[in-house]
Amino acid sequence: MEFAELILTPKLDGVLLYDQLSDRPIDGTLCVTGHHLILSTRKEGAQELWLLHQNIDLVERKPNIVNNVLEGGTIILKCKDLRIIALKIASPQEYFNISNSIEQLSNLEETRMLYPFFYIPMYNILEDGHSLYRPEQEFGKLLANGDGEWRLTTVNSTYQVCPTYGARLVVARSITDEQIVQSAAFRDGGRFPVLSYRHANGAAMLRSAQPLAAPGVTKRCRADEAILNAVLGRSKKGFIFDTWAKGKSSTTETDQHYSQWKKVTRPIGQFSSVSALLDSFIKLMEACNDVQCSSDKWLSRLEMSGWLGYVLNALNAACVVAQCLDQEGSPVLVHGGKGLDTTLVITSLVQIILNPDSRTIRGLQALIDREWLQGGYPFSTRHKHSCYTPTNLRRKSSSATFLLFLDCVYQLYAQFPCSFEYDHRLLVTLFEHSYFSQYGTFLGDCERDRVQLKVTTRTTSLWSHLNRPEVVKSLLNPLYEPNPAVIWPSVAPLSIVLWSELYTRWSIDQSQLKINFGHIHALVSREKDLRSRVVKLRRQLADLQREYQIVRGEKNGNSDELLHARHAEMDDPGDDGDEESVSSDALGSSK
Repeated sequence: MEFAELILTPKLDGVLLYDQLSDRPIDGTLCVTGHHLILSTRKEGAQELWLLHQNIDLVERKPNIVNNVLEGGTIILKCKDLRIIALKIASPQEYFNISNSIEQLSNLEETRMLYPFFYIPMYNILEDGHSLYRPEQEFGKLLANGDGEWRLTTVNSTYQVCPTYGARLVVARSITDEQIVQSAAFRDGGRFPVLSYRHANGAAMLRSAQPLAAPGVTKRCRADEAILNAVLGRSKKGFIFDTWAKGKSSTTETDQHYSQWKKVTRPIGQFSSVSALLDSFIKLMEACNDVQCSSDKWLSRLEMSGWLGYVLNALNAACVVAQCLDQEGSPVLVHGGKGLDTTLVITSLVQIILNPDSRTIRGLQALIDREWLQGGYPFSTRHKHSCYTPTNLRRKSSSATFLLFLDCVYQLYAQFPCSFEYDHRLLVTLFEHSYFSQYGTFLGDCERDRVQLKVTTRTTSLWSHLNRPEVVKSLLNPLYEPNPAVIWPSVAPLSIVLWSELYTRWSIDQSQLKINFGHIHALVSREKDLRSRVVKLRRQLADLQREYQIVRGEKNGNSDELLHARHAEMDDPGDDGDEESVSSDALGSSK
């Protein structure tokens, strides 16, 4: 298929662009390319539109009919970055041509036709982000003090043991590959327990899927029991956290066979499908986009969406897991359903709470690479549709799990604004690129998909872009002060805030917020400059003090020599009075 077959009208003049924050429309020329929708007024300094087709979540048509005659219409584009844009076209034929082209180009099924495979960066790539956070490098840091108790296994090198796991995984050294294969057959989707994080005190956090509950599947697996018991170490007990339980679940580990492991249920929400998170997100955005409703009604709609409740539950569960690791020193296994959604939210948040490295720009990249990309979160499937696609038009596998994680990170940042090297801008950037991007980082559903698509050789990594010095500078938190301590967030309902920098940025003017942020950045920069001047002046003062001591020492040294000579003359019996008088005069003049 060629893009030209889908573009019936590549260029059209006199198109009016309306957005949510502008009072007046923009009159310009609309260009439709294979990957972008471009509207330009061809005037210097004027607003332009560059929109990736992949960013478009829904295309709505509103034909303009006058006296039973079609006179063009308005195309409403609801985007995955939460924007709503309207294009008014006067010509009936062009109205249909362009709306049909946009709808087809924004719903390409062939992954290789997406923009990352065509994008050529206009800058030198300083480091290859695709290979930046490989398991042997990342887990080497986590296991620096592991005393050889862990190993990298390649039992899944062909992705046959577990299709959604990576080719290299970290397991206990005492566990054989045969035991891993047996455990994979016992767990949903083959997702056997693997190391997610090793705390500074040696306590390990594992993640997996729940045990299978299909007819004919045994309810016991000795190999699976051995994997868990191998990480107990000196601890007498471990904890199994279920993040998906719906009442009493028959698919959890039995007390009889996992006697040293205590079962803890901390569900993020009472839902039977991951699409329930997206349903909640839809209600949240309906409330945020309705700027005309009263305060009481808006607050009621916000509560009815249930979104902030999911955020609160996720943070609560992460704190409990973090306490088991940090304060009790006990190992933890986190699972929930297939281990692809709520499990990854909790294991990721635990690391941000406990590990200060995860609160840096590169640390967050490494965390997302380990837990979400190598961990097999199905980005292409979950993010095929977003909050504007009606339920009857989207897949049931669509969800907003990764957004839930980013929102929870924002809550931590809001409570500890000085402990994060990054701020909300990096989180918004990650949200956008996970749905639409010129980079290949979030393509596919798992590592196996990305290998088949040859993502590492045919696309550019988002990490390569974000780690460019000029980009890093734009994402830095001006209030950041490295904090090596564990951060314990408040999980009181009043502590949870709406992420306005994301959810309402297109419906409520954010210019004052940007101005205030600029003032903060300027004040912090001024403070750093003053501190640098103080340090410089202190060094100059220290240098002057040393010079003064040297000069003073030299003068005192000359005086001591003259005194010593005078005492020698007084003690010499052969000296005459005239010589003594001369010596006394000399000594007096020296003083």
